[in-house]
Amino acid sequence: MGNRTTVIVETPERMNRLGRELAGLLRPGDLVLLSGELGAGKTTLTRGLGVGLDVRGAVTSPTFVIARVHPPLSGGPALVHVDAYRLGGGLEEMEDLDLDVSLPESVVVVEWGEGKVEQLSEDRLEVRIERALGGEAAEDDSDPRQVTVSGLGARWDGVDLTGLSEG
Repeated sequence: MGNRTTVIVETPERMNRLGRELAGLLRPGDLVLLSGELGAGKTTLTRGLGVGLDVRGAVTSPTFVIARVHPPLSGGPALVHVDAYRLGGGLEEMEDLDLDVSLPESVVVVEWGEGKVEQLSEDRLEVRIERALGGEAAEDDSDPRQVTVSGLGARWDGVDLTGLSEG
């Protein structure tokens, strides 16, 4: 399966930092697929990505708008944050969103994208967030998370993901 690393994330602050670290690896045209149950930390991670990419606007869950574009504040790529939870058809529907942004020049982060947007790119970063302990969630959402980051395709060959796990 190639390039993959697993990180145990103890706190939301660390999840945010992991997003900032991931941002350092991303370039225009990259596709990031986030998967994990509700409340797993996908938006927290994306918020960190937004900070790391230095984009405008608060990163919040795009649930009601399906996609939100965060333009760059400095010279980097825009962040396109997509919630595919309600997207049935995948690619065509993504294109119908008529995002006023060029996907090859942006970093596209898709929550709930599994089985829907893989065909957008053979090269992608898949980030799976799971509760590290299994079982029932703590009331305050403080359970550690196990985050598996997998780089697929030629784009991610030779990219060192292991630095992410050093905390």
